[in-house]
Amino acid sequence: MDHATGTGTGPSVLVVDDDADVRFAIRMTLEWAAARYRIVAEAASGEEAVARWRELRPDFVVLDAQLPVMSGLDAARSILAEDPAQTIVLCTGLVDDAVQQAASDLGVRAVLIKTALSSLPDLLRR
Repeated sequence: MDHATGTGTGPSVLVVDDDADVRFAIRMTLEWAAARYRIVAEAASGEEAVARWRELRPDFVVLDAQLPVMSGLDAARSILAEDPAQTIVLCTGLVDDAVQQAASDLGVRAVLIKTALSSLPDLLRR
């Protein structure tokens, strides 16, 4: 489990990815954005994501689609079942129509390919 408290003063974000380097890239992208997003925690699994979300209730969740044991879609399903208004952006290494459709059906705000992380702050502002 990897908790982090960012230096931003803006909206709170939970970052979930099983790759520490990707979590770092997301954290830097958001903390350096104009809105100065505040990373309140990081998680490396779907189960941990749901637990941290329940504990912290961040403004946004940035969630990897491919996580061990509980997928990002399953974690999103659990979170959105409790709070349908929660803003979630699902990140993926490959764009997959089935994943995009499933995410949309759940109420996920957007599916973002990881090579386009620089557009993440704009997605959260929508």
